[in-house]
Amino acid sequence: MYYAHFGLKEPPFKITPNTEFFFSGGNRGVVLDALIYAINTGEGIIKVVGEVGSGKTMLCRMLQTLLPEKVESVYLANPSVAPEDVLHAIAFELQLKLPKNADRLQVMQVLQKYLVDRHAEGKQVVIFVEEAQGMPLATLEEIRLLSNLETKHDKLLQIVLFGQPELDVNLNQTQIRQLRERITHGFNLGPLNEVEIGEYLIFRLRAAGYFGPHLFSKSAIKVLAKSAEGLVRRVNILADKSLLAAFSENVYLVTPKHVRAAIKDSEFGAEQLNRRSRTQYILAAVFSLILGLGVGYVFNQWQSGGYNFVPEIKMPVAEEVKPPQAVQPANAIATAEQSQLNQAPPPSAAVEAAPVVTTQAVTVVAPPTQQAQPIQLVAPPQSMPPAVTIQPAQANSAAQVVQAVLPAAPSTSAVAVTVSGNQAPNQAQINSQTLSAKPASSVTPEPSPEPKDTLENRLSMTKKWLSEQPTSTVTIQLLGSDDDAQLKRQLENLSHQLESENLHIFRTKVGGKPFVSVIYGSYPGWTAASQARDRLPKALRANRPRLRTVGGIQEETKLLQ
Repeated sequence: MYYAHFGLKEPPFKITPNTEFFFSGGNRGVVLDALIYAINTGEGIIKVVGEVGSGKTMLCRMLQTLLPEKVESVYLANPSVAPEDVLHAIAFELQLKLPKNADRLQVMQVLQKYLVDRHAEGKQVVIFVEEAQGMPLATLEEIRLLSNLETKHDKLLQIVLFGQPELDVNLNQTQIRQLRERITHGFNLGPLNEVEIGEYLIFRLRAAGYFGPHLFSKSAIKVLAKSAEGLVRRVNILADKSLLAAFSENVYLVTPKHVRAAIKDSEFGAEQLNRRSRTQYILAAVFSLILGLGVGYVFNQWQSGGYNFVPEIKMPVAEEVKPPQAVQPANAIATAEQSQLNQAPPPSAAVEAAPVVTTQAVTVVAPPTQQAQPIQLVAPPQSMPPAVTIQPAQANSAAQVVQAVLPAAPSTSAVAVTVSGNQAPNQAQINSQTLSAKPASSVTPEPSPEPKDTLENRLSMTKKWLSEQPTSTVTIQLLGSDDDAQLKRQLENLSHQLESENLHIFRTKVGGKPFVSVIYGSYPGWTAASQARDRLPKALRANRPRLRTVGGIQEETKLLQ
């Protein structure tokens, strides 16, 4: 259904073993080579163990294909064979002519003669037993007796057992120990990891005729690998249904959403969801039980007097009441904040107001009957000009004080006021925001970060990409524009339809004017690029995208340098 949509010639993920789709990764190729070597040496019994759907049948088919012509194979697919019938089953597969109503002894004689004749011709016979874990132990013992057929130097029959992990359990039993001792080679097909599953998916797609970029995103492969648990058959089922889900949405990239839909539609996926639900239910029940036991234990301890939950109440101690202090006259307060200066300074002391960063009002009040003393405005040596001294006669009003201070101190600096003499001056009130403002030069605005995905960044990345590609690489030129704003909108629209990391831009000239072109993908030849162009969305194909070589683009960009 979805084959034409993705440019496939045949279904890539059929669960029926097909030797043209054999994946040598995940240690499968190494096991295959070792099996061929073990069979050619012709010694003992060989065992291959793997989980359900791990690829044992595919390995058996590959052995039958790759073994030399001198090796004749017998394939026993049905393990439920009685001990008295297994010899007849082998003779039937070898197409031996047996006497009518032949008993076990007669079948053994015909079989032995056939094996001796084949050995004289320089040939060898191998029996492949599928699903050996389901074969009765007595039948396995009967097959073991066939391994005793031998000449002076060589075995006449080679036996390869394919089975699930239960086969190891059966072979560990005491009554079958003689067969276990005859096993000279044992191989295990482990599950595929996430990286190997990604390689397996793209390998099967390539074998089915696909030449474009990977159809499965990295996040989709991660979800698929977790659900498939490394088993090849589950990978095939989920991959097939994920492609179907992507086809139904008319997209060309499989995302985790499509894989999750495939998981829900699979039998083992539903089983995993049920198992996860049961686990969560059991954990919740255990937590509730522990919580209930804890509450009951605490309650019992409280009833028996082990715990005392009544808090101890301490009566407050009466504090010593101090006599009130004499209230100072209102005109004797010299402060900017009355809560901080409750006592008047000694007559000989100097009161300094430190620079502040917030706007404050400074009020100086003195008894009118006292002798006026000079007011000295002093600035810090590094941030303010020299001190300014104002005679009491000049400080009769707040305006006069400000007019005297402002010319000597910058508007952006804080001013310290020092009152010298035995008494404070006459009442003078200063209100100025400019005396307490923070210098503007001390605030340095941080530059705003430059956006990463800009046209210049894309141009730079494309230049590097072009320099790394072979000149024979073919790419697809989608569209272009002489307006940067319009080009940004076009790139944003394309990023929703195609992989943004495969979109590149370069500057050129059209009609003598600057022009920016957008290209997509990298393909080893014209055929692969043409097929990828045919798989573009219909809206993009309407623009008639054309194929370009990297070498041609490099020459075109050199003209602008």
